[in-house]
Amino acid sequence: MPPTRSAPPGPAQLMFAADAASLGLGIELLEAGAGEAVLRMAVTPAMVNGHGLAHGGYLFLLADSAFACACNSHGPVTVAAGGDIDFVAPAHEGDVLVATAQERARFGRSGIYDVTVRRGSELIAEFRGRSRTLRTGTKDERSMP
Repeated sequence: MPPTRSAPPGPAQLMFAADAASLGLGIELLEAGAGEAVLRMAVTPAMVNGHGLAHGGYLFLLADSAFACACNSHGPVTVAAGGDIDFVAPAHEGDVLVATAQERARFGRSGIYDVTVRRGSELIAEFRGRSRTLRTGTKDERSMP
């Protein structure tokens, strides 16, 4: 039987491989493709706030990273236009969280994505991100309406 060839990395995998913020926190990309992504993060002692709970900023970052992978899975460079999160239950040191992102709509250069963050089967947070695809050939879009 010939050796199995793995598929070349897609746009989300390439973007994530260069994401120093996510990689520095130990976040792992488990799956990505066609408007979807799944990431995993273990809550470390450095991520715990003064109440002994996972700081909400780290939960937002995990969800935002899953959102980024999902909205960049189509190829053109896509950035966040906005995002909101609802914290449903606390997370704690040692918890392993999984963020699952799904595309809800794409229209023109805009998109809407939902991300669910879970600890096992328990819901921790719900995130909604709004994306904007940059014009071809640009690094940023400071003059974007």
